[in-house]
Amino acid sequence: MTAFSRFLRRAAALVLIAAVAAPAFALDEGAAEAMVRRNNCLKCHGVDKDKDGPSFQKTAKKYRGKAGAVGRVVEHLTSGEKAKFPDGHEEDHKIVRAERADLENLAQWILSR
Repeated sequence: MTAFSRFLRRAAALVLIAAVAAPAFALDEGAAEAMVRRNNCLKCHGVDKDKDGPSFQKTAKKYRGKAGAVGRVVEHLTSGEKAKFPDGHEEDHKIVRAERADLENLAQWILSR
């Protein structure tokens, strides 16, 4: 078997795995929007306009195409790291408490804006 044949077989296997796994990662928009409301995210973030925090669209653009984007957003939501405000002051970001799958769904929702 040539190197190219092995490459094609591996590529086909990856495509098959991705096709099977994709439904498992389907975005639940309703659940994400409910979590946004429950955690009062829109107090500081707009969907398409900056408020005290960046818009979800700006966050999506910042991380688009980057490896680990979902994990990075989940880390921000759950770590209480500092949030920088337009006037220069910093506050701890509200810690969002939820199941990991729900947090990843929320992160995917933010990144899909």
